[in-house]
Amino acid sequence: MRYIDEYRQPDSIKGLVAMIKEISTKPARIMEVCGTHTVSISKNGLRQLLPKTVSLISGPGCPVCVTATGDIDRAIAFAESEGVILATFGDMMKVPGSFKSLGEAAAKGADVRVVYSTLDAVKLAENNPKNKVIFYGVGFETTAPTVALSILEAKQRGLKNYFIYSVHKVVPPAMAALLSLGEIKLDGFLCPGHVSAIIGSRPYEFIATEHKIPCVIAGFEPADILMGIYMLIKQIEAGESKVEIDYGRGVKREGNERAREIMDEVFEVASANWRGIGVIDGSGLALREEFGRFDITKALSVDLPEAREVKGCGCGEVLRGVKLPFECKLFGKACRPERPVGPCMVSSEGSCAAYYRYEGEAILKEGEDDSR
Repeated sequence: MRYIDEYRQPDSIKGLVAMIKEISTKPARIMEVCGTHTVSISKNGLRQLLPKTVSLISGPGCPVCVTATGDIDRAIAFAESEGVILATFGDMMKVPGSFKSLGEAAAKGADVRVVYSTLDAVKLAENNPKNKVIFYGVGFETTAPTVALSILEAKQRGLKNYFIYSVHKVVPPAMAALLSLGEIKLDGFLCPGHVSAIIGSRPYEFIATEHKIPCVIAGFEPADILMGIYMLIKQIEAGESKVEIDYGRGVKREGNERAREIMDEVFEVASANWRGIGVIDGSGLALREEFGRFDITKALSVDLPEAREVKGCGCGEVLRGVKLPFECKLFGKACRPERPVGPCMVSSEGSCAAYYRYEGEAILKEGEDDSR
């Protein structure tokens, strides 16, 4: 299969691992920002192939995981309002809010529909003119253009009952915020391929110039990731910090100009609240004033209890890279995929889910052995 099989060849993998081992002489802590990278690293056993000098840390690159509890509570309150149909992607159904999940709200009568595209939500509004249809817009720059497109489509169709609850987030400011917190020392960022396909490489340049942290944009196959790590190690060993693209078949320096135009037409940069990090200026996307009639927060008021976090859940620390998933006391015990406590165990891109699914047995056994 073109563009996939050639990035999974064992000889290529062995060669890249040998290249990394040959040049890596000092400790390097690399954060893979994207949840899809975390999944691929765990699934393909890449962590175990790397020399001990290289440490991989998961970052805040899972859109479901970084959605704040208060924002989930608000979405549930919207769904429970009379005459509302709330449309969302499937990953959000099981994520716990302060008191319940969207799935539990649906079980108690709220009209929550799982959709597979934003245009499905537009059709839902067209077919249910007496209801307010709200699309719960969760995601990064990757999904924001499609949500923007749905608003333009709803406007063109003259729909008055289609709304957005936007909790979209922008990735580069969160990377800078992690560095500014000073909780962890990082030597490089493996930047997200999906997000970068839209925004290009330029938005990361301030991280390399101002924070002196090397950045490499990588794809998601094993060879992509190992080449990205090799390029980072090369920079780290040389004392350099620049932005490089290892994923040239998917990312251009200028990104996807048409997608950015659509996104910029509908959204403007705003502050956003990230789980585990807090409010970061310029890290969210809000509807522009001319599209304000599609903003459900202006069209429907809901009462919200004070948001509360589950005691003992380490998702916030995992998302900041302060803890590895198995360092959370609940990992693999009270928190498992079949009964998740936190979003990092719910989402298919969550680091806890990836570690548990592909590395959990070995990790848990190691913990048992250590406790003897």
